[in-house]
Formats: sequence, C-alpha cells, structure tokens
Amino acid sequence: MASARQSDTASPRKAARPVRRQQLIDSTITVLARKGYASLTVADVAKEAGLSAGIVIFHFNSKGELLAAVLEALAAEYRNHWEASMEGAGLKPADRLKALLLSDFDTKVYTREKLAAWVAFWGEIQGRPFHDQICAGFDAERQAVTEELCRRVIAEGGYRLDPALTARGLESLGDGLWVGLGGAGYKGQVNGSQAKQVMAATLAAFFPEHYPAQG
Repeated sequence: MASARQSDTASPRKAARPVRRQQLIDSTITVLARKGYASLTVADVAKEAGLSAGIVIFHFNSKGELLAAVLEALAAEYRNHWEASMEGAGLKPADRLKALLLSDFDTKVYTREKLAAWVAFWGEIQGRPFHDQICAGFDAERQAVTEELCRRVIAEGGYRLDPALTARGLESLGDGLWVGLGGAGYKGQVNGSQAKQVMAATLAAFFPEHYPAQG
C-alpha cells in the first residue's frame, strides 16, 4: 500500500481521471468511517489517498463537491446492486422480492466502512438540498419496486396485508439492520449472514405460503 501511494505521489497526473476520482471517493469513504462528516477535511482525504490536497481540488472543486460525489457513488452502487440481484432471481415476484431485500447484506455494499459512511451522511445532511437531490429519486424508485413486488406476492397468496405498509415495514427493517445493528458504533452486532436470516424470517412471517419457515 505504501509503495503504491508513493508512486501516486511521485506522478500524480499519470492515472486516468476516472481512476483518480474513484481513488479519492474510496479514500473519502475511509475517512468518513473514521472521523465522521463534520471532522473530515480535504487534507485528510489527500493523506489517505497519498496525494496532495491540490490534486483533490483539481478533481473536486470543494469539500462539498467531493462529498456529493461520494454520496452519489454510494447511492448508484447500492441501486445497481439490488437491481442486478433482483433481475438475476428470475421472473417470480417472491424470488425477486427476496433477492432484492437480501442483497442489502451482500459484502459488496454491506461493509463496515460503507455503513459508517452512510450513517455519517444520514446523521449530518439528511434533508439538505444536495442529499435530497441525490437520494430522493433512488429512495422513491426502491420503495416503488418493493411495494409492487409485495402487491404481487400478496395477490398470489391471498394475504390480508396492505402492500404499501408491508413494503415500508420491510424497508424499515433493512434500514434498521444497517444502521442500528451493523453500523458504526454498534460493533457489528449482526453480520451480513445473520442480517439475511432476520430478513428471511420476516418474509416467512409475512408470506408463509411463499417463504416456508426453516425448521
């Protein structure tokens, strides 16, 4: 790691722009996890990346622009991951719903650093313009997909459930497992495998005909 950083510092403009930007985004996630949103500085990110602060500003005009890019990258990665998981599950609504919900706890997106970065954003900037501009559409899309899949499963099974409330409950459970149980400050009380078990058990409770409880 040290030799790679020294090489970067020695020739800071050799990496392609997208590669360098991703390096800075990754470094910012690491610093966010360690220091939180308010305490993070451009100098911290530069040091983590093994680059100069000038290189950070060259790629991102300000700390705010850098943080917005990080949030957008996290949100896009999250959406792409659950979409791919759902599409890979086939055509049955129950299979797609389970794949979508359990994908939240795959190690690609469910890591200590990324969880801590999400918590840092939620705690500091939720409700602020750039957070809403980036996340509102992603959140609405996810909720709409979950609700529609719940609607189809409920119709298939004849369950006496409200699709919107059921979807909201499932999504809130996922959020709680991320923030309350797996996030920074909780010492990883539940790992990804255990979180998947909790979500699977909840699906079995809501939709017993589609997800038989495992004895």
